[in-house]
Amino acid sequence: MQKAIQLQVRKDLNPRQQLTVIKLKGSLISKGYTEIIHILDQDEDFHINTFETSAEQRNEVQQYIAAFINAEELSETVSIK
Repeated sequence: MQKAIQLQVRKDLNPRQQLTVIKLKGSLISKGYTEIIHILDQDEDFHINTFETSAEQRNEVQQYIAAFINAEELSETVSIK
């Protein structure tokens, strides 16, 4: 069974933040957690990035994202919904 994970991403990013968010999304795909990430507008300040992952990988993916956000100091930029 597939489980969706949502990331809330701030729209007004500086170039470093943009590159780091792209790096996060690329690593999610390259590690095999998902094949595609859907991006929708939430409001004027945020995008919602949604992707499906297996139920078995859900906790691992969330831990990976949380560690990435912490390591790259993106807590004001990206959050897991």
